[in-house]
Amino acid sequence: MQIANQVKQLIRKEMLLEWRSKYALNGILLYVVSTVFVCFLSFVSVPEKLTWNALFWIIMLFASINAVAKSFLQESKGRHLYIYTLVSPVALIIAKTVYNSLLMIGLTLIALLFYTLVFSFPAGADMGMYLVATVLGSLSFATIFTMVSAIASKAGNGGMLMAILSFPIIIPVLIVLIKLAKNAIDGLDRSVSLDDIGLLAVINVLVMAVSLLLFPYLWRD
Repeated sequence: MQIANQVKQLIRKEMLLEWRSKYALNGILLYVVSTVFVCFLSFVSVPEKLTWNALFWIIMLFASINAVAKSFLQESKGRHLYIYTLVSPVALIIAKTVYNSLLMIGLTLIALLFYTLVFSFPAGADMGMYLVATVLGSLSFATIFTMVSAIASKAGNGGMLMAILSFPIIIPVLIVLIKLAKNAIDGLDRSVSLDDIGLLAVINVLVMAVSLLLFPYLWRD
């Protein structure tokens, strides 16, 4: 019960800090909108299904890095020490992951809406399954980059370390995610995508479990 209350207060703190600064969220939205608009200017006609899908996930991959990387890297040592005296490490990593997951889901849905306004949604595609892929992709990006951000924050030059550590983890996720999204775009039967959905769910659970196990040791450093 105490951990649940700490998680609630930490999420509230993250939302208040984001609302007060706004520059991070506005910067990410500007990046997404401007990138989509540049893609629109670059293509004479609507891109093919494979190109449409690849462009969207490339945009969201870099947007998620910018959105989630700041979780631990932007915090000063003084604030980190202050939080250390107030809450448990489990509550902190859960709160960071939940907040980043909500942030990524919101950003991805906004980006998908704008993307489909600029490039119409492919004909014959399964919109419902693509939304499922979008939500699962947002959760995967949030859990993976939150864990890597926590590790990178303990080392010097955290931005470079985060890129190095996240690359081997995010590539398998992207492969499964793009395959799932492609099945939705091709309008295949939903039963074909159940294995990919289950695999992404398992990856998210494993990453979260590793975060809960490792973060208390990082926290002591």
